[in-house]
Amino acid sequence: MADKPNRNRGLGRGLSALMADVNVPTDKPSGAQSPRTPDMTVPIDRIEPNPNQPRRYFSEDALKELASSIKEKGVIQPLIVRKSPRDESKFEIVAGERRWRASQMAMLHQLPVIVRDFTDTEVLEVAIIENIQRADLNAIDEAAGYRQLMERFGHTQEQLSQALGKSRSHIANLMRLLNLPDDVQTLVIEGQLSAGHARTLVGNDGASEIARKIISQGLSVRDAEKLTKKDPEKERSTQNNRVRSAAKDPDTVQIEQELSLQIGMKVTIDHDAGGEGGRISIRYEDLDQLDNIMRMLSAN
Repeated sequence: MADKPNRNRGLGRGLSALMADVNVPTDKPSGAQSPRTPDMTVPIDRIEPNPNQPRRYFSEDALKELASSIKEKGVIQPLIVRKSPRDESKFEIVAGERRWRASQMAMLHQLPVIVRDFTDTEVLEVAIIENIQRADLNAIDEAAGYRQLMERFGHTQEQLSQALGKSRSHIANLMRLLNLPDDVQTLVIEGQLSAGHARTLVGNDGASEIARKIISQGLSVRDAEKLTKKDPEKERSTQNNRVRSAAKDPDTVQIEQELSLQIGMKVTIDHDAGGEGGRISIRYEDLDQLDNIMRMLSAN
């Protein structure tokens, strides 16, 4: 049975102990640091990937480059594995799937491994952290990693910021990219669209069309910002909102003012025509205010 994430564990002893034990390996030796000594070598056909691996995209060119290096120098850093929960004769990768994939391309038969006794929860947590710390990770996969750490383990943006050495604004900005249409996210994953360009498209109904225009015309981030600000659909939507606001009854306006004072941000209420439902919108001016909203919503 899979372990249930402990939402009260936090990032204190948990992550620090895990990462110290794993000593997240790199694909190239780093100066003064010597490679970890493997516990054993294992036939490559007895090693299987983690089915919950958070990283879904592996650059074919990068894998070929790594495979070429492995053919020449071998696998410098051993893989971190555990006994497979599905087959006791096999090992499941905790960290090092890129090396495993590249080693297959290099036609290796044995791989060095370090065996650790990790739970399902710890395996996922280590895999996410290892991926986030990779320099070549695309913005979408990095954002998905942050979201998994928050949703699966109950970590806050502030905790992640402190543990990973990333600013809260960096984490918040990347996570906003997950609101983009799937085709735009794919463009970011494939490297056709930068994270800076993609951020200008968040919340824009014409994001897909504008993204293609940015790529075809080779627009800068500043040009993209100008393009999204001048989007006619967005301007029409703003005008419609102003018309609806002007027609609001005094009670609704009063409630908006009270909520705005209470949370320190502008609140807008729109009732559905002819119905009892509606929509509440909160306008935040910076990422600190967005963090405050998230804290208020998750307080209970």
